[in-house]
Amino acid sequence: MGAMSVRNQSSEPSEDGGAPHALEAVGNHRAGFACFVGRPNAGKSTLTNALVGQKVAITANQPQTTRHTVRGIVHRPDAQLILVDTPGLHKPRTLLGERLNDIVRTTWAEVDVIGFCLPANEKLGPGDRFIAKELASIKKTPKIAIVTKTDLVDSKTLAEQLIAIDQLGRELGFEWAEIVPVSAVGDSQVGLLADLIVPLLPEGPSLYPEGDLTDEPEQVMIAELIREAALEGVRDELPHSIAVVVEEMLPREDRPADKPLLDIHAFVYIERPSQKGIIIGPKGKRLKDVGIKSRKQIEALLGTPVYLDLHVKVAKDWQRDPRQLRKLGF
Repeated sequence: MGAMSVRNQSSEPSEDGGAPHALEAVGNHRAGFACFVGRPNAGKSTLTNALVGQKVAITANQPQTTRHTVRGIVHRPDAQLILVDTPGLHKPRTLLGERLNDIVRTTWAEVDVIGFCLPANEKLGPGDRFIAKELASIKKTPKIAIVTKTDLVDSKTLAEQLIAIDQLGRELGFEWAEIVPVSAVGDSQVGLLADLIVPLLPEGPSLYPEGDLTDEPEQVMIAELIREAALEGVRDELPHSIAVVVEEMLPREDRPADKPLLDIHAFVYIERPSQKGIIIGPKGKRLKDVGIKSRKQIEALLGTPVYLDLHVKVAKDWQRDPRQLRKLGF
């Protein structure tokens, strides 16, 4: 297997017996951008959330749910790592698909490290090769292969996957900076992954204030939480037909300072009138459940009580219409 570097355990412990430090240099603070790429549903968003330690990127069991470049920010004493979450790269079929792919390529050219997520439980396929080929054309950026979902396979399958990934890089004429197996669900190796990315970042001061976890406008994050709740249970019927726009967020007037309430008015857009009943459900039950579920998450995100007003609207064939795409924020 040559000089392939696979990390599956922590580096040397420090003299004080504490956690290993990937960066020995004192006072050399690093800050930079990393992005995770991979086929849709390769575990990119789940990994972002595990690293940041708080839910910032939308995660779902359905491919193509991340539409915005959600940045998760990992704050460490020695570094600040800003994670840019791009949509999955795929062969485009619609105008939306083409736009998403443009966003991906632009992002790759601007980051300091690219992490390519490959699920341990699926053999390398044409989709992975398609992405790896694209990566090979981006010469300067270090690339880490991240083998996700390791909790789903035995050690023999994992070893075979690691060898296959190493060979894939060689075939395409580049070497992985690291090959790291992780399980974001079991929290296995996630800290180690950050230790390996940090040395690849440029030296420099923090780029964001300490408390920030993401620089997405709150309205976009709220729309994503509502969209995720709306997709729950209807993924097979309406996988990509749902868009959510938060029309306004206003503090309720005449409320005492110790009992604030935020009014949020949002629209759930679908493509066809026939989909309305699916989203709303019998006697409005589904939409009510969506409201309850997303409201709890929004309140946790904002730290304030929320009144959520949800309406379902039809925006005919919005994925193929440039004007509608712009209106819906793409």
